[in-house]
Amino acid sequence: MSTKEETPAADGDKPQTSSWKDSIYNPRTGEFIGRTAKSWALILLFYLVFYGFLAGMFTLTMWVMLQTLDDNIPTYRDRVASPGLVIRPRSLDIVFNRTDPKQYDQYVQHLENFLQQYNDTVQEKNELCMVGEYYEQDDQEEKKVCQFKRSLLRQCSGLSDTTFGYAEGKPCVLVKMNRIIGLKPRGDPYINCTAKRESPLQMQYFPSEGRFDKMYFPYYGKNLHSTYVQPLVAVKLLLTKEDYNNELTMECKIEGSDLRNSDDRDKFLGRVTFRVKVVE
Repeated sequence: MSTKEETPAADGDKPQTSSWKDSIYNPRTGEFIGRTAKSWALILLFYLVFYGFLAGMFTLTMWVMLQTLDDNIPTYRDRVASPGLVIRPRSLDIVFNRTDPKQYDQYVQHLENFLQQYNDTVQEKNELCMVGEYYEQDDQEEKKVCQFKRSLLRQCSGLSDTTFGYAEGKPCVLVKMNRIIGLKPRGDPYINCTAKRESPLQMQYFPSEGRFDKMYFPYYGKNLHSTYVQPLVAVKLLLTKEDYNNELTMECKIEGSDLRNSDDRDKFLGRVTFRVKVVE
């Protein structure tokens, strides 16, 4: 039985095998990572046009939206219809020893710094406005400011008593409303403070009856009303020796107007609660 001898194939007849290098660049087809140069160029051109279109749409949308906005007045102002109340000194726990100036000096210094903008010499540059009337300036480009001199706070002005009553154990607390553009409260708003205890606490209010006059409204915003200052009400707590060494919880509300002061969801809307403890 005859057999044929198998001879090895010539070198030129060896099958061509691909290596892992060909998956990156194939020299036979000119492909790079499975694509030719033309295929890569078309893909890059597609994404360039696609993302350029998205960027153009975004830019156009932002431009259209910005045309609806006012640099001075927010477009939507219905989220907070009534202002909150805050106090100065900026602390909801006022605790000090009336015989130790170091303990109440921080409160005195804070009040003094805060009232610098209300100095009579500064406020005399502002307008003398009509009492009891809104100071509307819708048709004026430059909004003017009504005077509110710190001397109106009398015993709580820090002028006659530089310690604002803290040295004698009868501290002053300043109450102010947060700014809301365009707010014109109806009625005759005033501040009323009470101590959360059975017997009432004697207090003095400055200006008289703790009223916010209408001439300080409306407010036109930070850009148009750059020198505007809120009206203040100073409350002097006439503490006695029986009140010393006891913590008093005070609540001040804005009354006499349509401004809200009893929203359970916001304890600072139209009211503010703080604690006072004087030690001797």
